[in-house]
Amino acid sequence: MAFRERGITTNLGQFLLQTVEVFFVGLIIGMERDVLPAMSQDFGVGRSAFFFLATFAISFGLVKGALNFAAGGLSDRIGRRRVLFLGWIAGIPIPVLIFFAQNWWWIVAANIFLGVNQAFTWTMTVTSQIDLANSHQRGLAVGINEAVGYLAVGLAGLGTGYMAVSVGPRVALLSFGLAVITLALLLIPWMKDTIHWVHAEHAQQQPQRNMENFPVTAWAAFVQVSFRNTTYRALCQGGVANKIADTLVWVLLPVFFRSQGMDIVRIGWITGIYAAVWGVSQLWTGHLADRIGRKPPVVLGFGLLAMGLAGTALVHNFVAWIGTATIMGLGMALLYPNLIAAMSDIAPPLQRGRILGTYRYWRDTGYAIGGLVLGLVAQWSHGILPAIWVTSATVALSGTWIALTVRETHAPA
Repeated sequence: MAFRERGITTNLGQFLLQTVEVFFVGLIIGMERDVLPAMSQDFGVGRSAFFFLATFAISFGLVKGALNFAAGGLSDRIGRRRVLFLGWIAGIPIPVLIFFAQNWWWIVAANIFLGVNQAFTWTMTVTSQIDLANSHQRGLAVGINEAVGYLAVGLAGLGTGYMAVSVGPRVALLSFGLAVITLALLLIPWMKDTIHWVHAEHAQQQPQRNMENFPVTAWAAFVQVSFRNTTYRALCQGGVANKIADTLVWVLLPVFFRSQGMDIVRIGWITGIYAAVWGVSQLWTGHLADRIGRKPPVVLGFGLLAMGLAGTALVHNFVAWIGTATIMGLGMALLYPNLIAAMSDIAPPLQRGRILGTYRYWRDTGYAIGGLVLGLVAQWSHGILPAIWVTSATVALSGTWIALTVRETHAPA
């Protein structure tokens, strides 16, 4: 049937609907990026209570990581669109809890719902766009998905920063969040479930291409991807490392910049530039990897990210921090879509949701690991600079691991 033919151009209407959806997904997580950490003292967080501050990222990472894995298997059974709908329903309490928050534990609770929302919605949009694309377009598909999502993260962080100044942080996040969720839900009836394209792809492939003896149970697949397969294992740890870096940007850098005399709007510009460069650059970094292979941009990306983090610790003014944020965003753009594209290169079609779910479990559990480790480092050292250096070293080591152990997963075009 025609609707089962793969290719971005062939399925452009459905691909664009998924693209709009991921823009809304990015807006929801982006609305927290600037306002909440910078204004955390208004919610009862002490000036040096870095670990307590990080608890909202820990709750988010634990929930999102676990549900990323569940979402992959669930979507293989009931379809992508139903899981997407459940994710948006779970998003409704987020702005409401922030608006009525009496203390920081309300924010932690809101981020539990944020973890559910992001796990179900972002996982489904990227999985659906990979389903729709041909095999030689997967890097492009993931690049477009992540580009639009993280462009939205940057725009939301900057926009809610200005809104918080004019109407207050609670009203800004309530009105912004409910408007985005409503628009996202209104689009779902127009979307088709891409599980049909998956079955068509499976039927077209030769049996030997479907990884001989690949585990069919959820737990066996999790163990295979997480620990036994050398390539999968290295890519999963890379996902953890880049989210540790993103945790630093989300949780601690706004507080660090605030301590350096930056106001909330300038902080929004720094974190917004990071996310926007990360987002926009993925429009070409994913396609680049389709042409030259996944490994070179991934390894270069880790190197640039480590350099940008080190630079952030070394410089001391707004313009210089804009520069280091740009370098970090470019590094993320090179590594981020191509890690997941590499995973999809070697994933059997009928197991793709489960395998990508396992990768996204580890990647987004990186928020919890990052919140725990960096929060403790900052708490014990009574400052954020040591946490920045720990993050830079972690990213550099992760890139080295991939450079030394991963073989190219995609034949250059």
